[in-house]
Formats: sequence, structure tokens, C-alpha cells
Amino acid sequence: MIPSFRLLGKRRFLPLFATQFLGAFNDNLFKQAMVLFATYTIYSDAKKEAAFSAIATGLFILPFFLLSALSGQLADSHDKARIVRIIKTAEIAIMVVGASGLLLGAAGFVVAAVPLMLGAVLAMGAHSTFFGPIKYAILPQHLNRDEVLGGTGLVEAGTYIAILAGTILAGFINAQVAALMVLAVAGIGWLTARSVPPAPPPGERPPIDIHIIRASITLVSATLHIPRLFLAILSISFFWMIGAVLVIEFPPLVKNVFTADKQVASLFLAIFSVGVAIGSVLINRLLNGRVSARYAPASVLAMALFVLVMVIAASRWVPAPEGQLYTFGQFAHHPGAPLVALGLLGVSVTGGMFVVPLYAFLTTTVESDHTARTVAANNIVNSGLMVVGAVGAILLANAGVSVVDALMCVAVMCLGAAILSWRLHRACDGVDCGGA
Repeated sequence: MIPSFRLLGKRRFLPLFATQFLGAFNDNLFKQAMVLFATYTIYSDAKKEAAFSAIATGLFILPFFLLSALSGQLADSHDKARIVRIIKTAEIAIMVVGASGLLLGAAGFVVAAVPLMLGAVLAMGAHSTFFGPIKYAILPQHLNRDEVLGGTGLVEAGTYIAILAGTILAGFINAQVAALMVLAVAGIGWLTARSVPPAPPPGERPPIDIHIIRASITLVSATLHIPRLFLAILSISFFWMIGAVLVIEFPPLVKNVFTADKQVASLFLAIFSVGVAIGSVLINRLLNGRVSARYAPASVLAMALFVLVMVIAASRWVPAPEGQLYTFGQFAHHPGAPLVALGLLGVSVTGGMFVVPLYAFLTTTVESDHTARTVAANNIVNSGLMVVGAVGAILLANAGVSVVDALMCVAVMCLGAAILSWRLHRACDGVDCGGA
């Protein structure tokens, strides 16, 4: 196995990695700037804050549910590198809209700003929907088989490091600076996309069904006859449902439970991102490049335990005086902060260890001319369960369920992912499972 970091020196990998990194950075810089602006400036009610965060998450997810089938078909029937360049051109236009919303919001025109910002989030979801299948499906075309797991881990690690950078930065800059930065990064991403090597369809071009509902049903149904593949998709989807709930709950958790300012909210997402990046690289080392679900059940059970650590930390937390919020420095020196950081880092590291081998499984189990459609089918199921998670978070908030109790629900959800991944590991025991 070629050590995964050496792939960063390869032209067949680096431009795609850089393009994905910049896109993830931009997405999260904008989304975090928007959510923090809404949480700390527009709203002053925990229910409204959670609802806005859930609405933004739901809008971002919706295109995955509706357009993944079309995106998978396009990626398997056209040159993936050419599609990447088209997508990155669209990102510039999307960020013009999003930047306008941030600037209007900063100027006090909230009524006009909110629709523009939410509209940009919806468009960003569509942008990511069409890029998502490509970033995984292109790897088996440009990498050797023993490099795919390492490449997948680097893509995941790079994605979460980009999320880290974007979310941290959003907590330290104002809306005007964020607006200018998202435009600049979109332009740089357009340049890196032009260096992605060609990736023409490896087989015959399949006919494209533009009926999005029929195509989605057909695409997902096509995975049902391969039980191991469908178990992998369901396991990944449970992970993203858990992740959706956590991301929705983080801002109100920081503000209303840990009584801290927006820089600490960025710190939470930053720690989460670093942890997933660590887990993504660590699991590649443990598996030595072999695609396997061996460690998935234990990883997600450990994730549940670390969620409970966060619950314990929250229950013991001493809040700031009435009407005040802890600053970044005050939070860091709080006696309960180490336990919070341990729980959050543990959740994210074990999450990365859980999900990365399953993505590699998707791209190595099927024929090369079906990889994008397989990833697209996965995205449809992912988005469906993420919507369930987002809706569930809204319902829990409206029912008066506390953020801490919502974390307990996350721990229970981890058990579902553990059962599915155990079944996948057992199904692959002793048979050809794409290396699993």
C-alpha cells in the first residue's frame, strides 16, 4: 500500500483534493457565518435558534434527496472532470447571492437578507449534490486499488479540516469580511478545478432519466438486490442522521447550556472536524489499506459512549452569570471544559473511523461504470435520514425537550448504526466483499 499522504504529490489526486477542500471550506464558512449571525444577532430564543439551524440544514439536504439520481447518472455518463469545472463555475454565482445576504444582514436589512442566505444554502446543497458522487467515484479511475481507501480517507480528512478552518474563521470575522472571502475562495476553487485530470465514462453511456422521482426510486431499488451494499448505505445514512442532529444542536447547546459566545460555537464544530479527520486517517492505518467494516460496530458504540460523556459534562456545567456569555478564554479555563472537549473529540474520532471504510466499500464493490450512481443512491438514502434527523430536532425543540436530552437520543441512534454495521461485517465475513 502506498502511504496515503504521498497521494498529495500526485497530479491525479491533488487537484481534486484541493477543489474539494476549498468547496468544503467555503460551504462551512458561509453556513457558519449565517447561523452565528442568526443565533447571536437575529434571534434570542432557544426554540427559534434551533428551528432556524434545522431549516438551514434541511434546505441544504433537500437537493440531495431530489437530485442525487440525476447527478449520479450524469457523472457515470460524462467526463467527471468537465462536470467538476461546471459545478465550480456555478459556485461563484451561488456565493454572489450568499454574500449579498450577509452584507444586507450586516447593514440591518434582515427581512431581505434571510431569504437570500437561505436561498444560497439551498443552491449550495444542489452544488454539493452534483459534486458528491464525483469526488468518490473518480478515485477508482485515478488511483490504484490499494490506494482507494487511503485516497478516500484523505478526502474525508481534508473535508473535515476544511470544515474546521471555515467554522473557526466564521467565529472570528464579521459578516462583511465573510462575504468577501466566500467570493474569493469560490474563484480559487474554479482555478484548481481546471487541473483535475480527465475522467471519461469507463463504459457505455447509460440513458439519462430526467424524471427525478422515478429515477431516484429506480436508483435506490437497484441497490436492494445486493444486501451487503444496501447495509453499507444504511450504516452511512445512520451516521449522517446522527451528524445532522449534532450540527443542529451545537449552536443552541453552546449558547444556552454552556452559556458561551459564538467563538466557542465555532470551536465545537472545529473540534468535531479535527476529530473526524483524525479518525479518517487512523482507520486507514489500522486496516492497512484493506476495505473492511471490521471496526465499524465498535467505533459507533464508542461514539455513543462519548456522547454520554458530553451529556455528563453538560449536566455538571456551571453557567455564566445571568445575562452574560463566557468568552473563548473563559470557556477554555472553565473546570468543565476538558470533559466537554474529550467527549466531543471522542465522538468525532470514532465517527471518522466508522464512516470512511464504508465509503471506500461503496466505490470498490460495484463495477467502475456504476460507482457514481452507487454513491448517488447512497446520497439519496443519506439525505432522507438526515431530513428525518432535522425534522426530529425541530419536533423535539417544539415539544420542549432540552438540548441535553436530545443528545441522549443521539446516543440511542448510535445503537442502530452499530447493529447495521455488525450485520454488514458478518455478511462480508469470508466472502468477496470488495475487500471487506
